[in-house]
Amino acid sequence: MYPKLPHPRISVVICTLNEAKNLPHVLPHIPKWVDEVVLVDGHSTDGTVEVAKKLRPDIKVFYQLREGKGEALRLGIKSSTGDIIVTLDADGETDPRDMDRFVEALLRGYDFAKGSRFRLSLPADKPAHRIIGNLIIAVVFNMLYLTRFTDLCSGYNAFWKKSIERVSLDSEDCFEDEPLLVSRARKMGLKIVEVGHHDRGRISGESKAPSWRQGFKAIKTIARERLRRRV
Repeated sequence: MYPKLPHPRISVVICTLNEAKNLPHVLPHIPKWVDEVVLVDGHSTDGTVEVAKKLRPDIKVFYQLREGKGEALRLGIKSSTGDIIVTLDADGETDPRDMDRFVEALLRGYDFAKGSRFRLSLPADKPAHRIIGNLIIAVVFNMLYLTRFTDLCSGYNAFWKKSIERVSLDSEDCFEDEPLLVSRARKMGLKIVEVGHHDRGRISGESKAPSWRQGFKAIKTIARERLRRRV
């Protein structure tokens, strides 16, 4: 069992939109030492919330008022009561059993544990253009910030709530939010470490992966943010 007792209160945030078929591959595998699971739903029409409540009766459900996963992520963080917040994808790509790596990193003294799908192996069943797009974003970010990140777009992250609340997010697009979050956290002086995790590939349904247009928009966001003096 991890982490050691006494331990900080840990919340898991999951954002959903029509993920009823995938949640059975996610919720049952969340470690027992997690104190709270927060689900933020974008008004799913496939019974996602009902499935979630059946799988985990103690789950806390919130409905986002505006569209976009970025908005859902912010609502989830705000609604969580844990000292540590872990963000987890609902589509089954990210494995909850890797969560101890993230929590361990925070307990070692880091403020932000940034997930990477490329540190352990290449992501499963990912089209070449998606892998290349993610790597391009990482290269641009590293050139601008003199860092060595391998993945800026993984949704698997963990942070101390008191630290992440200092970082403002104003983008409506979560694909922009991921690198923007790292950018502003770095500018705030937070200690960030990259943590490798497995990528199992989407279990069911169509991928909600961003387009090339969104990828270029993310790069523009990174460059613009680098020029800003203050967060």
